[in-house]
Amino acid sequence: MSFDTPLPPFNASDPHATFLSSSCLDLLLIELVPMAYRLANELSVSEERLDDEEEREAVFYRLEMLGYRVGQGLVERFSRDRPRFTETLDVIKFLCKDLWTLVFRKQIDNLKTNHRFLWFPCGVIRGALASMGINATVQADTSELPGATFQIKTVAAKT
Repeated sequence: MSFDTPLPPFNASDPHATFLSSSCLDLLLIELVPMAYRLANELSVSEERLDDEEEREAVFYRLEMLGYRVGQGLVERFSRDRPRFTETLDVIKFLCKDLWTLVFRKQIDNLKTNHRFLWFPCGVIRGALASMGINATVQADTSELPGATFQIKTVAAKT
């Protein structure tokens, strides 16, 4: 998948050529938060409306799980032609340079985003790392708006 404009001649029937409209991706990302709020309220087990804290936790969980699955899928798709990463540093470089640029069209050290939306990128990072064999927790901090800092803590495998 590429955001680059295809250079003619290109073969749209090529099964390995995939193109994505960046405006469609932007609209999808914008709609994720309102959709998560709607689903949290529609899928609540009680007939009563969720209180604010329960609703926020349900929304955050849903956004992170969506991001987790997206991160897994992206790694499966874009690292399949590469040798398996053996060093954690190589994984982080791939995540910051290649994967993040693919999704957000910015390198990870330049990310500026809405703080309500940080649960999705945390899930993308966690899912990508999990697909590459690294179990981790990811937290975001927005102390210097409009920037965000992602803290990744690896979790030791249980033996």
